[in-house]
Amino acid sequence: MKYLYLIGILLISFNSFSQKKETKKMSKKVIKTEQEWKQILSPQEYFVLREKGTDRASEGGLTSHFEKGTYHCRACDTKLFKSGSKFESHCGWPSFDDAIEGTVEFVLDKTHGMVRTEIICTTCNGHLGHVFNDGPKETTGQRYCVNTSSIKFVKD
Repeated sequence: MKYLYLIGILLISFNSFSQKKETKKMSKKVIKTEQEWKQILSPQEYFVLREKGTDRASEGGLTSHFEKGTYHCRACDTKLFKSGSKFESHCGWPSFDDAIEGTVEFVLDKTHGMVRTEIICTTCNGHLGHVFNDGPKETTGQRYCVNTSSIKFVKD
């Protein structure tokens, strides 16, 4: 029994290592100074993407937007979400049940007296929003709650 436990731990470790390695291959990091970010982002985009701010609910028009295409990171143009993963969550922010593999990183967030999982762009480390376990049960069960200021839509 002890050996099975050790083998399980090793398999999980190797799997985690290979996933991290795969993510690094998928995206080339975009690194800019804060001054450079301020020059290319609007004040609201900078607030959300660089200072981990939050848009007001229903702001920006992408919450009820369901056209076919892809949602990209507004800071670095990385493709993050396909329109087929978008759903109406009635939470006031654009919601997706999955991200394009390797484009979103998960970070423990203990701010504001809560414990949540922050989602950031793997390419530029821009704050996108948070992921919750209250999404559609018929798909992933996940709800990627994304700030409109952190994404842009590109039509197919």
